[in-house]
Amino acid sequence: MTIDLKKSINFERLENIAIIGNGGRENALAWAIQKNDHIENIFIIPGNGGSNSFKKCKRIDIDYNNTKKLIDKLIELSIDFIIIGPENPLANGLADILREHNFCVFGPGSDGAKLESSKSWAKNFMKDGNIPTADFWKVSSEEDAIKIINKSDKPLVVKADGLASGKGVFMPEDKDETLELTKQILNGKFGIAGNIVVLEEKIKGPEVSVFALCDGEKYVLMPTAQDHKRLEEGDKGLNTGGMGAYAPTPLISNNDLVKICQQVVDPTINELIRKKIDYRGVLYFGLMITESGAKVIEYNCRFGDPECQTIMPLMDKNFINILHKCAMGNLIGNEKIISNEKVSGCVIATSSGYPLDYEVGYQIELENIQDENLQIFHSGTSINESGDLVTNGGRVLSIVCQDKDFDSAFNNAYKFLDKIKFKGIFYRKDIGHQVRKSCIGELN
Repeated sequence: MTIDLKKSINFERLENIAIIGNGGRENALAWAIQKNDHIENIFIIPGNGGSNSFKKCKRIDIDYNNTKKLIDKLIELSIDFIIIGPENPLANGLADILREHNFCVFGPGSDGAKLESSKSWAKNFMKDGNIPTADFWKVSSEEDAIKIINKSDKPLVVKADGLASGKGVFMPEDKDETLELTKQILNGKFGIAGNIVVLEEKIKGPEVSVFALCDGEKYVLMPTAQDHKRLEEGDKGLNTGGMGAYAPTPLISNNDLVKICQQVVDPTINELIRKKIDYRGVLYFGLMITESGAKVIEYNCRFGDPECQTIMPLMDKNFINILHKCAMGNLIGNEKIISNEKVSGCVIATSSGYPLDYEVGYQIELENIQDENLQIFHSGTSINESGDLVTNGGRVLSIVCQDKDFDSAFNNAYKFLDKIKFKGIFYRKDIGHQVRKSCIGELN
């Protein structure tokens, strides 16, 4: 899709911002953007129980899938700039629709969002662009799966092709488990997201997250991060949407990052251009650092969650200007993300039973924060009829702290976590163990 902003509504003004989404990622983006002196209002659609807690921010509780109602509201609010947070509306083409109605939007169209919404399409994209990744096979039947699994002499990773909220990736121990998981996905475990299953060669190494803010041709890198997907301590148990993160990761040196740009980021942008995809948004690279170099294990078409919550406190007040330049397609190419020199750690407090079955509606006891280096970003929260803050999701709160080193940052985050109360609260106690001196040797 080619984007034309000549008719965009107030495309040079940047006062009224709309953020689409209801999670911790959108909460963190709003918190970071409100620091800019020129911003007057930030509307979070539909938002959550914490959307009104930051200055300049207001929740607008409407369904963004009702595009007519959404567009009418955006016009009524005189919105200058829209940021789309979650993957589903991006995959469903919300950015395209809004641009057709002359809005300036940060977020790729549905063509670019296929990098995340279809793992098989993304793998073929990487193959076409000569982008390093693991070998793969896509299957749509049990018969095809059996053939691939039986002839493979290497362990395989099983992935649902479509969007599964970060829970559609499995690392089975043997061929029997590989086949069983493949059958479960093909038989509807994730609905239509599992109509195709990607079987991927299992590669080894630490996983890291790299983020590029793209304007269709050029890009700016954000601080790197490392996410913790597994539910249990020691990086074991079920895959989740993310149990915590830290940034920047020391696992990637400046020299490593140069190589990653040359071998991964630049070829990805070039392949998007070759395929005539005008990608204006954040491009997330989930990388595995193998003995032979960085390999892409997944793309995301949006800010990672909880990486976003972790990184946003490191951004300066002009971060919104970079996002706007990306949406406008006018990065110069020498822009730098200005971040403070501290490190940041994030721990997710979840409902008991997440990522499977869990109950909601429990009252949350939460103290007011009086610390510029500590943030609480709401994910699965709401306000009940009595005006109480209650749980309303699997991942409930993101507790984020910045300090001079990771031990201090996480110690402070966990100290505050101890003060948060709701029935069934659960969180990992070893987030950031790769970089915390108190954990290294104990868990590694």
